Amino acid sequence: MIRENVTALLKELEGGNVYHERVTLVAATKTRTPEEINEAIVAGITDIGENKVQEFTAKYDDVKGGRRHFIGHLQLNKVKYLIGKVDLIESVDRDELAEELAKRSQKANIVTNILIEVNIGCEESKSGYPLEEAYEAYERLRGMQGLCVKGFMAMLPISGDEQYLGSLVGKMRELYDRAKAQDHNIEYLSMGMSGDWRLCIKHGSNMVRLGTAIFGERHYPAPVESAKNAAPADGAPENA
Repeated sequence: MIRENVTALLKELEGGNVYHERVTLVAATKTRTPEEINEAIVAGITDIGENKVQEFTAKYDDVKGGRRHFIGHLQLNKVKYLIGKVDLIESVDRDELAEELAKRSQKANIVTNILIEVNIGCEESKSGYPLEEAYEAYERLRGMQGLCVKGFMAMLPISGDEQYLGSLVGKMRELYDRAKAQDHNIEYLSMGMSGDWRLCIKHGSNMVRLGTAIFGERHYPAPVESAKNAAPADGAPENA
């Protein structure tokens, strides 16, 4: 099933988005086993995204290949587990997090690629910069040593109004284009999940994060036993 789903999705994405840009397919691997993830990679997936640091570290050595993304909410005391191991952190939603990433990256003598998360639907349940503050946030974060801003990420609210949702993607695209016009590092507008990805690429997204569309319905097994260097459970107290 995984192989067939990946093949069909990659085929559908061959034409790119509305601007004829290549669309990057990120496999959202929350709760998925390394065996499932490796099957998706063999089928053609090049990018994989984890939501929780504990899962990221527990699976890290068993997943063979793929660019590693972190796509979930990131606590400050978990940053150290990602530095040097992740290719793109998509969920930089506040200055405090950016500063910690920059500090840890400079200490490790590396540059960490990030996306700036925007709360495009103004939802209290979601994190991210408000749209009206996002460009100023971009200007601040692009000046931080140790970071490279590669674009923006957002999640659409749940709504049956496709015109409204399309307008939100359009606003994100305007933000992306404004930054890209002066910054060659800007590459990605990451919008679109299994329920809305077609609408998002229709309005300008060039990166989508799909889980159930690749792996089928999600099951929630018992927590994965962490490796000796794994992070503690997300939300657990820890000495930084």
